[in-house]
Amino acid sequence: MTKQTVSFPDLQDAAVVITGGGTGIGAALTAGFAAQGAKVAFIDIADAASRALAARLATGHRHAPLFIHADLTDLDAVKQAVAEAESAHGAATVLVNNAAVDDRHELLDMSEEYWDTNQAINLRPVAFTAKAVAPGMIAAGGGAIVNFTSTSYMLNIGAMPSYTAAKAGIVGLTKGLAGRLGPDGIRVNAIAPGWVMTERQKRLWVTDAGLAAMIDRQCLKRPIEPEDMVGPCLFLASKASAMISAQVLIADGGMM
Repeated sequence: MTKQTVSFPDLQDAAVVITGGGTGIGAALTAGFAAQGAKVAFIDIADAASRALAARLATGHRHAPLFIHADLTDLDAVKQAVAEAESAHGAATVLVNNAAVDDRHELLDMSEEYWDTNQAINLRPVAFTAKAVAPGMIAAGGGAIVNFTSTSYMLNIGAMPSYTAAKAGIVGLTKGLAGRLGPDGIRVNAIAPGWVMTERQKRLWVTDAGLAAMIDRQCLKRPIEPEDMVGPCLFLASKASAMISAQVLIADGGMM
């Protein structure tokens, strides 16, 4: 596990909203922002794991994270979740769009319904969560949005065409949002992780041979852990990156 020791004082007391913040990379992000003293509200559908995370982080931090249960495919639920976060913490000045599901699926078996559902999980909430926080962020005088994309769409991986399309779409959306919201003092960037060793990845897809092959392609010769995404996200959320917008930060151990 990579321990983050960097400090960003401007994130203390900042109102942060994180989607998919209850497990995997998202749980590491929730813990990372809480460690900065931020007021974190994280949205997730994984109830038990999210409640356990919130309980674990309830002590030892300046602010206890707030778990909000919501299905991000329900756009009314997205608006209600953001409103609940704002009611508790004030207008968000940081939004992290992390939620995603990278199920493998075969092109020749893919139905229209599967495509629509997959996009409703992996791409559509990124736009509509940004839309929901934008008025408060504009009124607050600015902020930062960090969208999680993936290196998978750059690698010609054939086992998840809808997912890789969504992740490529997040890059275009990031640039479009940056252009629209930049005049309001809002920076919008993306992070493209490599193959991060979450518990879900290890349970479903990681093999010794597959991991060894990936590490062999990386410049940095160790597995990528969820905590490795915290530092890049904190940087893009903080004023340390004050003139960085419309960019994609690749965090893949130097594979690309």
